Amino acid sequence: MFASCICAASVRTLTRLCALVLVVAVGLGSELRVRVRLSDGLVTEEVLEADNERDSISLEFKQGDGTLITFVADFKQDVKIFRALILGELERGQNQYQALCFISRLNRNEIIPSESMARLRQKNPQAIRLAEERRGLEQLTMSVAVNLSRALQLSSHIHNMCSEAREAIYTRESDVKHWLDKGVDGSIFEGLPQTTEVPSFQACHSTKDLWQPCLCTYSLRLEWYPCLLKYCRSRDTTGKGSTYKCGIKSCSKGYHFTYYVPQKQLCLWNEET
Repeated sequence: MFASCICAASVRTLTRLCALVLVVAVGLGSELRVRVRLSDGLVTEEVLEADNERDSISLEFKQGDGTLITFVADFKQDVKIFRALILGELERGQNQYQALCFISRLNRNEIIPSESMARLRQKNPQAIRLAEERRGLEQLTMSVAVNLSRALQLSSHIHNMCSEAREAIYTRESDVKHWLDKGVDGSIFEGLPQTTEVPSFQACHSTKDLWQPCLCTYSLRLEWYPCLLKYCRSRDTTGKGSTYKCGIKSCSKGYHFTYYVPQKQLCLWNEET
């Protein structure tokens, strides 16, 4: 449990509770480092940063296999970006690492606002945090490629986040329709071959030829992030009631992406074991 609260003197129990976890420290910066346990049992450090000026939040951590996962929530544009920097298999002709970017709409109540994130502070930085709510796995079919050089109007974060991915930036058709309705230029997007149009496409894990096109999948999980604000009630000396922010709720959520690749060589983690 985390708290970003200025506890009223009359609410002593809540005050003691807040002292055990996180407290507000306005003006001391916007970076928060949190130790979390991954699904494989390993402990990693998440770095969460809030940028009030750009109205965005970033979250970054390294998985047990060395993959660097970065998530950005752009509240100005209602866009979220996932980036994975995956260590390559040099002995199999891959580069030192492979970059993937997945972009989709940011919905309400997915994560707390940037101004609230900027105020979170940790009282015990050595504690290993566990999310209060484990949200369901979200399945996303990423059937559209995003042109990096034209993606600025979609989100100013895409160029910095996805420049290393370049040819591996994906989004969903339903999100594209939403953005087109909002006036985003359609030249940003390019449709990819679909499973229904090309029934001969196989999943990459069952494709033997490294140079054949196939359907790749990639999964990741954000193990801990502040997903909702909590509100408490208090009364003044006259008995008048009021509400105030007294903490956050933490969540964990998994994402499973399916997308087309022109060759299995770009999806070696999908091999059968």
